Amino acid sequence: MTRGTELVVNGKRVRVDVAPQTPLLYVLRNDLALNGPKYGCGLGECGACAVLVGDRSVRACAVPISALGDRQVTTLEGLGSRDEPHPVQSAFIACDAAQCGYCLNGMIIATVALLRRVAHPDESQIREALRYHLCRCGTHLEILDAVRSVAAPPEGPASGHREER
Repeated sequence: MTRGTELVVNGKRVRVDVAPQTPLLYVLRNDLALNGPKYGCGLGECGACAVLVGDRSVRACAVPISALGDRQVTTLEGLGSRDEPHPVQSAFIACDAAQCGYCLNGMIIATVALLRRVAHPDESQIREALRYHLCRCGTHLEILDAVRSVAAPPEGPASGHREER
């Protein structure tokens, strides 16, 4: 049985007519034509389908729309645009952190969620945040460089960080 469900996606209120158990990923891709989140495994294990629900990174393939309530959903498309990318998107571009690009959605979403929790995460926090996101083509080092670059504290006297000589 389908029923009308209202969601807030990328700052816009939308109404979709789908069954309550329909995975969020299907609604985003099929009903709302948002292709940032990818279908990877369908089991919530690879991370390609990650979206922000509030400030948390969640696997959209494993979340039925009935579980969202009134929480805001943000997809890759809602972070930034081609002309004005989000700082995390800019870092991934600058560090050439893509080969096939299939994992990028999840890696970027996980990074944004991490930076919303911890302004300047250390190496172990970065690795933990990306731990369950799979990259099959081997750009792990570039991805880590991108996250480090955007997560680094600002340099200079105002940062409280002093370089030792």
